[in-house]
Amino acid sequence: MAGNFWKSSHYGQWIISEERVLEGHERDSKSLSVDDVKKLHIFFANFIQALGETNKLRQQVIATATVYFKRFYILNSFKSIDPFLMAPTCIFLASKVEECGPIPIQRLITVCSSLIKSKFNFAMTNDFLYRPQHVLECEFYLLEMMDCCLIVHQPYRPLTTYSESLGPEVLNTAWHIINDTLRCDVILTHPPYLIALSALHMSSVIHNNENAMKWFSELTISIEKITQVSQQIIQLYELWRGFDEKKEIPGILFRMPRPRMSHSGSLSGSRCSTPSGMR
Repeated sequence: MAGNFWKSSHYGQWIISEERVLEGHERDSKSLSVDDVKKLHIFFANFIQALGETNKLRQQVIATATVYFKRFYILNSFKSIDPFLMAPTCIFLASKVEECGPIPIQRLITVCSSLIKSKFNFAMTNDFLYRPQHVLECEFYLLEMMDCCLIVHQPYRPLTTYSESLGPEVLNTAWHIINDTLRCDVILTHPPYLIALSALHMSSVIHNNENAMKWFSELTISIEKITQVSQQIIQLYELWRGFDEKKEIPGILFRMPRPRMSHSGSLSGSRCSTPSGMR
């Protein structure tokens, strides 16, 4: 049942323990530190955001694509599939799942190539070599890894519901905070309603909104659970603030393990884990 989070595969299979997330970040520890992996996720979330915006996709599609990307690399090494291929593949699949119509693959590849040559030329000096058949093959591996659990419940819907009495200023800032959370792990470890409440709480503090603080004091949900999510978001901002993407990403990408293409042009070494026993 896609409409009920508590009966969905998102809750049943894809709320992951923080210990399991840490294991995922340490999977490539021979060449990447945990902070390196977190910075890679920030970078590729930025890349997916730019790819989605250039294709004029709704934020819901971009958010779902980013969650697919994060799910894949929590269970798999960067060596399994090149993240520069996985990013557009996630956009391609999310555009179909979120019912905005699939993007023509060739246009997606053209936009990818253009973005890498312009906005992200500091990260890749070579041309974007992937073709439509690579996206389709990568999509197969992504579907297999996620066990076809494609519905992602995002925090945007509960956010708009909760914020009706809190005013547009609080809502607008909270919306931007939720967009930022796509660059950390809270969407993997916490239910979307809790992320929405955390973003609203942070926004209320930023705007010193007394009505909002009174509203929070009347909630039956533990404020400790909300602040726990807020602490993870604050940790993201602390890492992000000190992250010089253009200077650091080339070195991190150089150290990142990468797969090799087979002579036939197919993806080699793509043995992907599935979400059994996630928690």
